[in-house]
Parts: sequence; C-alpha cells; structure tokens
Amino acid sequence: MSQQPSAAPAPTSAVATVSERHDWWRDAVIYQVYPRSFADSNGDGMGDLEGVRTRLPYLRDLGVDAVWLSPFYASPQADAGYDVADYRAVDPMFGTLLDADALIRDAHALGLRIIVDLVPNHSSDQYEWFKRALAEGPGSPSRDRYHFRAGKGKNGELPPNDWESIFGGPAWTRVTEPDGTPGEWYLHLFAPEQPDFNWEHPAVGDEFRSILRFWLDMGVDGFRIDVAHGMVKAEGLPDLGSHEQLKLLGNDVMPFFDQDGVHDIYRQWRLILDEYSGERIFVAEAWTPTVERTANYVRPDELHQAFNFQYLGTHWDAEELRTVIDRTLDAMRPVGAPATWVLSNHDVTRHATRFANPAGLGTQIRLAGDRALGLRRARAATLLMLALPGSAYVYQGEELGLPDVVDLPDEVRQDPAYFRGAGQDGFRDGCRVPIPWTRAGSSYGFGDGGSWLPQPAGWGELSVEAQTGEPGSTLELYREALAVRRSTADLGAGDAVEWLRAPEGVVAFRRGDFVCVANTTGESVAMPAYGRVLLASGEITEAAGEAKVPADTTVWWTRA
Repeated sequence: MSQQPSAAPAPTSAVATVSERHDWWRDAVIYQVYPRSFADSNGDGMGDLEGVRTRLPYLRDLGVDAVWLSPFYASPQADAGYDVADYRAVDPMFGTLLDADALIRDAHALGLRIIVDLVPNHSSDQYEWFKRALAEGPGSPSRDRYHFRAGKGKNGELPPNDWESIFGGPAWTRVTEPDGTPGEWYLHLFAPEQPDFNWEHPAVGDEFRSILRFWLDMGVDGFRIDVAHGMVKAEGLPDLGSHEQLKLLGNDVMPFFDQDGVHDIYRQWRLILDEYSGERIFVAEAWTPTVERTANYVRPDELHQAFNFQYLGTHWDAEELRTVIDRTLDAMRPVGAPATWVLSNHDVTRHATRFANPAGLGTQIRLAGDRALGLRRARAATLLMLALPGSAYVYQGEELGLPDVVDLPDEVRQDPAYFRGAGQDGFRDGCRVPIPWTRAGSSYGFGDGGSWLPQPAGWGELSVEAQTGEPGSTLELYREALAVRRSTADLGAGDAVEWLRAPEGVVAFRRGDFVCVANTTGESVAMPAYGRVLLASGEITEAAGEAKVPADTTVWWTRA
C-alpha cells in the first residue's frame, strides 16, 4: 500500500490563518527558500523575489505553514548574501523593497507566513560602519563597533590571538592604514569580507533593534537568526590553544561561540517582538555542544525555536534516532519550547545523498552513493520527522527527492569555503543547484536564461511537473503527508512519544491513536497492523493483523 495524491487545499484567508492559529509555531512546517536557486523571473540565471512570489501558490498547495527566505539583502555576495552591506535594502539581483512588500502581502493572502534571515554576528566589509572604521584609522570610535586589535610580534605582524576562521585560515586580517602602513587586525570568524560586530558596543544593539522594527513594520512574521550562537566573545579574546578548531565546533563551548552573554541580547529582542501582533517568532541557528545547551536559547523570555542540528547529523539508525529524539524532547520540555526537526538545509549535503552513503562521512560529502537507497531512506526519514512532536523544516527541493549534485566541475563552484586553504570542504554548492520545475526548458522551468549553477542532465524527470499527480512520487508523498499531518489531531504539537516494543533496527512509537513505525534495516520486518494505514513511504502488505514493512520504510497508522 502506498500514498495517494490528495487534492490541493483551497486558498485560505490570511487574516483567519494568522489570527486564529494560536501558537502556530509549535507545530509549523516551515519551508526554506534559497532565493537564488528557487525561481528566476527575469531570465538572468539568478533566482529572485518576484520568482518566489510567483511560486507561492505551489507552496500553499504543498501544505506548509511558513516560508523562510535565506538572505536577499544588499550584499557584495562574498558569502551568498550572508555578508550584508545594507540590512534595510534588497540586493538588485533579487529585486527591490517593493518586491519584498508584494511577496509578503501575497504570502499572507495565501495563508503563508514569511520568515526572513537576520545576520547579526557580522556585516559585509562594504557596510558603511566598516568602511568608515577603515578610513578613520586606529583609535577611532567607528573601530570600536568591530573587533580591531594590534597584532602580536615585534612589529605587530602576527594575529592578536589563535582563533581560526570557520572557512579556514586565521580569523584575523591585517589592514593597511590610511597612511599606507601595515596596521591593526580585525576579527572575522567567517570570510575576511565578513568582519564581526563588537556586541559590547551599545551602537550595535541599537542598530539591530532598529532593523528588527523595520522588517516587523514591513509585515514579516519572524526572523531566522544566523549564527545565533555567535555575537558575544569571551572577555579578552583569549587564545583557544589548539589548531583544527573547526573539528571542535559543536563539541565544546568556544570563546567565540555559545557564550552566556548572548542570552541578554535575545531577552531584549523578545520584548520588541512581543509588541507586535500576529505571534511573530525568532528561530535560532545555534550550533551548540548539546541539545541541552540549545534549550537555553528557547527559554520563555528568549527565542521561540532553535534548529536541532543534533537530529540533522543523526545516522539512519534506530538506536541513534531514539536517543536523539528522547534527548531533544527531554531538553525542550523544561523550558516549554517545541522541538524542531530538520534533515537538510543550504549548508549540508541533501539527506537523499547523505543516506545513500555509509554512515560516518559527516554532513558535507561529495559522493553520490546508492541513489535508490538514498531516496528510499530519505522518504522514510521524512515521514518519521513529520510524525514527531513539534515543528519541522523542509529545504527546497527535498520534496522532489533531489540528490546533491556531487560532480560540479571545480570551475563553476562558488562556495567561498572552497576557495580557502583549509576549513570547510566547500561542497555546499551541490545542495544549492536551482530546482527543476518542468521536464524541459533551458533550466527546467527555473527561468529563461539558464541557471547560476549548472543543473544535471535528467533533472527534468525530478521536476514538479514530472511528479505532480504521479502516484508514488516523492512530491505527492510530501503533499499527502503534510495534509494528513494537518488533519490528524494526534500529530503536530506535543512534547512526548510513547515508545512501542519493536524488532532491532525499528523505531516505533504511539501518539494517542496514531502510530509511526520506521524500519531502518535492510530487510523487511513483520509488525502488528496498528489500525488503518494513513500513509507509507513504500509498498507494504497486510494480512491476518500483521504488516510486512519493507527495508527503509516508514508507515503511519491510526486507530481512530
């Protein structure tokens, strides 16, 4: 038995959706749009806001609750828009503020909420403050808004400390002063074009409170906070005392990440957000050593959600999955926050490819693996994720079962991490290739002028057009799963599951009358038929009160 495509939901009133769904974020399914790779309206090969706006009905019909847009601010694009030159302007490659306004209005008219990225840890080196800091020289008030320091060594030729950039190399760059002499160094935990703000300076806090109000007044429904674990640095910027620091991320509290002082900032921000109607929200991108420390970000007077990266990095293994699910729910319950679940995003290899490869290769890989196995596991993992209590995130294209494009020629790659000498592998381009909408065309319906990253041959057979109305397709599985999730009382918000006895390698739990079974093994298993089958990621058979669940398959049942 497999899923059947459901009819697309009828358009809903934004007023009714936004005002009547109390605590909507506790069980929301939020769809991440990477604007440059979603839809191109003007044929320049780059996705834009107008392209997103024209595709909003597709997202409404998919059944998601909100759309999170990766950065579209004015930017030199040294790091795909995460180097912001003007937080109150739209980069011309994506459109204008009027386009942003139209997108927000149309989304609301369709019953969709809009969440935008906020990048508070660092700016672009083209941000007016930083340009002024360079021009005014050492000792100027403008330099106090960033981390400028004299270098070590006889002539200041060495960095001020041993911190390393996430993109590889030292986290410091030395400037040439206005008089032409080698001068101070500035801190950048990412690319040199992304200088870190000094959040000890009151002007920085003032500026971001103003930026929040600007976009809230525009009507956005929330913010996803980039590097939410950053911003605050340990007093004195102490040496870390080790190399290959990237390997420590997510395992230890670092002097530049997950410092306790960041929570004071979020308490101030929450006061602003709560002034606005419509239940606006904050979502933290917080890489922390443990899910328990992640819970610190979602205390009642701070942020609403935090990405569950521990879950994203979990292998397709029943024991590991049960452990991280329990730890997540146990950590979130005391602070009253919903768990979040995510399998893919713009920074990691798509899970259809991760699951196609042996465990232990990490979340950035460049191996195609077994495509059929990866897709089968990805579909099963999606149904498991959507059955868990809390909120779920979907990255654009995963509903099409897209794999990572692992064979991009080096000459077309654009991930800035690739061009650094060390650090990240720079393989993020593979999950950022523009998605296919149609079977044919210069860019499979993405736009009329090609695409900024080349799409592989055969992309059209994975397109929205090819999969729409096709029984058993991954797109129809997502549509049906989201419709069932929304209409089933025991799904969505909650803080617990009841684990059921199951064979080794099988995850099985109950939520009221609902039962989810996920077989993570390579063999079929026999399970009790727990009632009426709502949905399955693969073909199952039932007889005499027993169900045969194939390898790498998830099934939803209900006793109702």
